[in-house]
Amino acid sequence: MGRKGQHIKKLTSAIKKRFELENPQLEIAEVENVNLNAKIVAERIAQSFERYGSQRFKGIVHRVMQDSITAKAMGIEVTISGKVPSARAKAWRFYLGYLKKCGDIALTGVDRGFATAKLKSGIIGIKVRIMPPTTKLPDDIHVATASELELLTQELKEVKSGVPGSHSESQETAGNEEGKKEEKTAKKPRKRASKKKESPEPQGVQASQAQPQTPSPTLAAQDVELEETPDEN
Repeated sequence: MGRKGQHIKKLTSAIKKRFELENPQLEIAEVENVNLNAKIVAERIAQSFERYGSQRFKGIVHRVMQDSITAKAMGIEVTISGKVPSARAKAWRFYLGYLKKCGDIALTGVDRGFATAKLKSGIIGIKVRIMPPTTKLPDDIHVATASELELLTQELKEVKSGVPGSHSESQETAGNEEGKKEEKTAKKPRKRASKKKESPEPQGVQASQAQPQTPSPTLAAQDVELEETPDEN
């Protein structure tokens, strides 16, 4: 934060100019343990270099690393590069404890920090890596006791009984749905049987019905003759 919040004022003014905001607000959260934050540890080393010089850099780094280990850190690594302690540039590496260098844990479970110290001989770069005690390693296995297993089984049973998609509730919902379907089918009126289609008659019968019956000419002629001839008696 700086004295009287100087750093906060600088940050607010920079954010206001860069993003064109009227009144930016910053929230400040307290760091629980300073010795487990890689950024703060790197800044501590840089400040001590600027105050005491680079001649005592080994004692400064070892003291900071010991403070982190006493704060229950699993491991710490400090890399210093620059003109330390002579005029020729070098790179010094200090480590203590256990630290992951590869894999997913090296990316997610290791805290990293960087800082620079401005000296007369030049700028010194400081890199810090800390593995806090909260990181869970894949080979960290805990064997549960009998009492712990009983508690776990009871909790699982309680969870299963309270879950909406459990087996018992799913059976009840299935039975309710079947009952509703039966009620719907009972309420629906039965459809009347469709009329039977008339069987088609043979073609000969249809033709005879279609053509009207006309008297034969012979019979018609006999009738006329009978009517015209008188009786001889």
